[in-house]
Amino acid sequence: MCSIEAPPLCAGLSHNAVALEGTARCVKRTDSQSSARLLEVIEVSRGLSQSWLRMEELAMEAQGIVVLPGQGSVWNMSPGRSAALKLLGGATGGSVMLFEETVPAGTLSTFHLHHDSDEVAYVLSGEVTFKIGEEVTVGGPGTCAFMPRGVPHAWKNSGAETGRVLFLYTPARAGGLLEEQQRTDRTFAAMDEREAAELRRRHGWEIVGPSPL
Repeated sequence: MCSIEAPPLCAGLSHNAVALEGTARCVKRTDSQSSARLLEVIEVSRGLSQSWLRMEELAMEAQGIVVLPGQGSVWNMSPGRSAALKLLGGATGGSVMLFEETVPAGTLSTFHLHHDSDEVAYVLSGEVTFKIGEEVTVGGPGTCAFMPRGVPHAWKNSGAETGRVLFLYTPARAGGLLEEQQRTDRTFAAMDEREAAELRRRHGWEIVGPSPL
């Protein structure tokens, strides 16, 4: 066995990065595989440390942003349905992606999950039904829903009128799917199954099944 101690904080390194470097100082092993295992731990620790540092660099590069009413790219997804992209992942250092979606009555999502991003939905107007895991909830304006990464979820505008919902992804990876579709102006209906599956894979989406709502 070995003891793991993180050294004191060093200038220019985050606590997380330093703690991971400290993992590489695991030196007391008595079995014959200690040297090989130590090298493996060092390589993994270095990789994780570099990832943390890169995330911090992206966050530091991000600037404050104010998006005024009417600003932001708009993607017309289908007649009556659109998404106004307010905060893009690249602009926030990969921290968040946020858009406002206008959803006609009866609009629904697939039953899906995100591997790397949590999702938040805030109902601005209309009535929306959410299924998160096994729980189904109906809410009007002011309703806020949290959909953790890895948990299957779906939503539907179950009201009689067009609604508006704010959607946020953090980290921003899952929102890259909407950003890419807006840039290319290609909906899933315009793609074959292989292209659609590759788009979802790139941005950490997985279809669990058709909408249960």
